[in-house]
Amino acid sequence: MVLVAGAYVAIGVVFAALAQSAGGDQVRLWRLAAWVASAVVAAAQIWCEHYRMGSSPRPTALHAAGAVALGAFGLALAANLHWLFAATRGQHSPLVALVAWPVITALAAFPVALAAAAVLARLSQRA
Repeated sequence: MVLVAGAYVAIGVVFAALAQSAGGDQVRLWRLAAWVASAVVAAAQIWCEHYRMGSSPRPTALHAAGAVALGAFGLALAANLHWLFAATRGQHSPLVALVAWPVITALAAFPVALAAAAVLARLSQRA
């Protein structure tokens, strides 16, 4: 779970840097690429949990949501560090993101991961 969370943080930081250095329309492309890369990481985690570890759908979804929450916390921490050192005057501190981002992303990731794991479990029963 920690390894996957680290991957989410790396994707967020690297693709944000690439988007920041890009021009107008390319920013959208880098953001889309970050979403796709994160989806690949999530799918790989769910696949690994199901096939390699033999987890049932609920624990698989809990682990996936936990990794997403940890990754979101890492990104919120990075956002706070950026705010602290970037000398952006007039902007409020993103401290609320340290709690809000993990909660929001975990709540969104759990049902998606649960559905994906349930589909994998159903397909495995048929085979």
